[in-house]
Order: sequence, then structure tokens, then C-alpha cells
Amino acid sequence: MNDLEVIHCYLEFQASECFNVLYDRYAGKIYAKCISILKDEALAQDATQEVFTKIFLNLSRFKEKARFSTWVYSITYNYCIDFLRRKKKQKDLFSDELENAPDPADEEVSDKVLLEIEIKQLKKVLENIPTSDRMVLLMKYQDGMSIKEIAEILEKTESAVKMKIKRAKAKARKARDEIFPEQLV
Repeated sequence: MNDLEVIHCYLEFQASECFNVLYDRYAGKIYAKCISILKDEALAQDATQEVFTKIFLNLSRFKEKARFSTWVYSITYNYCIDFLRRKKKQKDLFSDELENAPDPADEEVSDKVLLEIEIKQLKKVLENIPTSDRMVLLMKYQDGMSIKEIAEILEKTESAVKMKIKRAKAKARKARDEIFPEQLV
């Protein structure tokens, strides 16, 4: 059975086996995403359970406008970001900070810049940019999500997501240049 068939079966018959199927399909993916965001195994385990609780309580609200996996990813991402926001008492992670941020629009950053960075260097660079920028880059390049999918998750327009990715790439390049100045050409 595909995801939609399993969901309909669960909603119609309240069969816990159907929800177990969804759990088995998505638990590993949710945990992996949680650990990549939260950077702590215990927090990721707790977050995975919380995400499944949200899925369970809101499954009837899934309107099939997007793929179920995108909906699950959205819940996972939002839960983890909200957790980090509460934990660090940060300002809104998704604000564009236009007043304080330098405008990287003048500098064009190609995808090649990110691909040139070695994996271990990339991890270090990603640790040194804001969480919201790191997450949008991971959604695009690690998870292979489309601009449209990212826009749905972040509840932003596609053009805002494109600009956010462009700025995040510029911040990644700046962080790389600061961390690894010997590689400047």
C-alpha cells in the first residue's frame, strides 16, 4: 500500500497497524533529520516521538496538497526549529534581517562554490552559519528538495526561498574564506 492508501485505511478504520506502517516507513528519516538539526541523539529521539505524536493527532488534517513525505518533513523541520528557537531564545530564524545583513545580491555565488568545499570543510562551514541558512542549504542540496517544496515548508514565496538560498550560499562562502583563508585564490 502506498502512503495515501495507508492513511485512508487508518482514518477510516482507526487501525493501529496502518499507523505502525507509517511509523516504520518514516521513523528513520525523521530521526535522521532531527539529529542533523538538533545535533544530539537523545534530543533527536525525543523529537522523533514528538513529531509522530503531531502526525498522529493531525493526520486527519492532511489534505493531500503535497506529498505525505513533504508534510512529514515540514512537521519535523518546524518542530526542530521551534525547539531550537525556544532553547536559545533566538529571534525569528526565518526573518531576512534586511536591516543588519549585508546585501550579497551583488555577488553571484554559484553552486560550484559549495561543491568545491571538501566534506569535512563543508561540515565546519555549515556549523558557522546561522541555523536557518544551514537548514535551507541542507534542504536544497542534501535532501534534494525543490524550491517549491522548500517554500511550502517555510511558508514563503518561491522567490523569497531563492533569495534565501542565494544569501545562505554567500554566507557559506564567507565562512569558508574566514575559516580556510589558505584556500583563497
